[in-house]
Amino acid sequence: MDVDLRVQLGRLSLCNPVMVASGTFGYAREMAGLVDLGRLGAIVPKTITRDPRTGNRPPRTVETAAGMLNSIGLDNDGLETFLQKQFPYLAGLGCAIVVSVAGRSHDDFVYLAERLGEVPGIAALELNVSCPNVSGGVDFGTDPAMCERVVRGARGACDLPILAKLTPNVTSVTAIAQAAAGGGADAVSLVNTCLGMAVDWRRRRPRLGNVLGGLSGPAIKPIALRAVYQVARAVDIPIIGVGGIASLDDCMEFLVAGASAVQIGTANFYRPAVTMEILDELPGAIAQLGASSVSGVVGTLETANN
Repeated sequence: MDVDLRVQLGRLSLCNPVMVASGTFGYAREMAGLVDLGRLGAIVPKTITRDPRTGNRPPRTVETAAGMLNSIGLDNDGLETFLQKQFPYLAGLGCAIVVSVAGRSHDDFVYLAERLGEVPGIAALELNVSCPNVSGGVDFGTDPAMCERVVRGARGACDLPILAKLTPNVTSVTAIAQAAAGGGADAVSLVNTCLGMAVDWRRRRPRLGNVLGGLSGPAIKPIALRAVYQVARAVDIPIIGVGGIASLDDCMEFLVAGASAVQIGTANFYRPAVTMEILDELPGAIAQLGASSVSGVVGTLETANN
């Protein structure tokens, strides 16, 4: 079908709107035999920090009735090891690589943006200001002034497109999205995980070593859809929908609600080929709505208020 799958997220151009979410795809090596990596719109590898992090104590993951809880704690080997050991492989995959970064301070984000801005082959940065299971992980994503400042700092430190990944664990996600847009973000990713917990009542102990963790998967899809719908009416920058997407129908719901692209997360753990299935079916679904491009269906949800 003659359907144009290309999308434009501010200064970031992608061949299609299907991305994979940070923390759910490793550094892509593990998926090489299961997914045609070059077909993806973009890969967002596991979040990296300026210095290595050991993460939270185990257990770190718990399966739930409609998803999973994780309390990984941004376990990673740090910036320099990522650049030496992981990025050369990623750079050769033939799709856009959006590097996810997190920091304990404003200066950390600026430093990471400055260093990564010097590396050829990086398509964009995603600022993870919304991880709910690390100390200070959501500070920059819950305070509009702090969010705007860190986005502006990263934007000024490099020429790469900047995406801001926001948390649903706030009273008004639109206020945070507006702050990110005010700081110069090219797009916002909505949403990161919802704060939750699981309990073993027989042992009277939490199931996660860190007690609390981030809930992802189908359970949070209605929350993520709501956030996309609200933010699409409050900002002029593109939105990337994230949260519980596991099928073509899920993808299309996010597009018509206002997302210009999507990220597949938890589904990668149990159906790693789901991205390929969505890409195969996407042109037909867009054509079914009488459109010839992704942009032709974005934000076309009809409500009584239209």
